[in-house]
Amino acid sequence: MNNHYYTQNPDVIHQKKSWDFELRGHNFKFVTDNGVFSKQSVDYGSRVLIENFETNDLPAGNILDLGCGYGPIGLSLAYAYSDRTVDMVDVNELALELARENANNNQIKNVTINSSNAYENITDKYASIVSNPPVRAGKNVVDNFITEANDHLLVDGTLWIVLQKKQGAPSAKKLMTETFGHCEVIKRDKGYYILKSVKVGD
Repeated sequence: MNNHYYTQNPDVIHQKKSWDFELRGHNFKFVTDNGVFSKQSVDYGSRVLIENFETNDLPAGNILDLGCGYGPIGLSLAYAYSDRTVDMVDVNELALELARENANNNQIKNVTINSSNAYENITDKYASIVSNPPVRAGKNVVDNFITEANDHLLVDGTLWIVLQKKQGAPSAKKLMTETFGHCEVIKRDKGYYILKSVKVGD
């Protein structure tokens, strides 16, 4: 049975749940279901990424939430930075349906929510790309999220990744350094690393 959250159409028995969660001082209402990542609560890694993300020195432009799931990262950043549009993409069609429902329930209009397997359907360049990548999909998928980001960032744009140390944060930091020329550890929290790289001029 295909029921992994990182697949296009998880084969699951639906059990939708509604719950509230506070992110960056705002209370969000989320609807989740079987077949999506962290359906009971906003996972700790995403929370650390959300709390530490900032737009200082970013160029004008949109933000991309890559692998958005049911939407906690993209929707919370769209609320916090209402002057920017957040494009939210995922391969999981069920997660995208929930993300659209959650955007509507929280009255967040400055988002677009579309299907994309990693960067497959991404044509724009962004001021920032943020991701809690699908570790269970495999190292190649996570590495692709990092290495292809450079092609989809504006000059001075940023890539933000959250990973646990035990799930490959040190090797991701090395890959981001190789790809961008540098990588900064913004935060370490309970084994999670928030990694940031900036795209320098072409």
